Amino acid sequence: MLTSYYTIKASGSHEIVINKSRFITHMTRVTTEEEAQSFIEKIKKEHWNATHNCSAYLIGEHDDIQKANDDGEPSGTAGIPMLEVLKKRKLKDTCAVVTRYFGGIKLGAGGLIRAYGSAVSETIDTIGVVERSLIQNVHVTVAYHWLGKVENELRNSPYLLHDIFYEENVTFSVGIPIKNTDSFVQWITNITNGQLQMDKKEKIYIENDVK
Repeated sequence: MLTSYYTIKASGSHEIVINKSRFITHMTRVTTEEEAQSFIEKIKKEHWNATHNCSAYLIGEHDDIQKANDDGEPSGTAGIPMLEVLKKRKLKDTCAVVTRYFGGIKLGAGGLIRAYGSAVSETIDTIGVVERSLIQNVHVTVAYHWLGKVENELRNSPYLLHDIFYEENVTFSVGIPIKNTDSFVQWITNITNGQLQMDKKEKIYIENDVK
């Protein structure tokens, strides 16, 4: 699992008009090629009367799956420019479909490349980008006399205090960036003089907006 990566904030769409042609970009997150193809087919059905529905997607930790489709536009003028924008913006697990309604004015190869690239780029700016960071959830259990000190230290730390469970002892549910796991263990051990029990739980991704 990647410790962090970028993707779009949410599914969405955005339209631009170039020389009377409408370019409507639709984007969503995908984790499998089946999801990507399903999304593309959905857009094609919605815009069955469009001149073109061009697509591109990147899937996998190392962009293992990369596909681009010009859907009738001159070869290399639509899908590839769209894919290149996704790569340039370092997005992962993202699918884009650009629907074109021809406005009667031909753009030429260079014009098409710029149009499809701009359509995707502007849509990314409109939807927004997030960084997904891998977090290790840890349960830290201490005796009640440590409650005030540990809670105060956690709330004033860069770690994420998810919850506190008051049972026979006190258990803190804490989220730690994967790269900081070792330093957290040392830090919390020093705070409690080693009087704690620690259990690693699941790993999850949290999202933060990228400005």
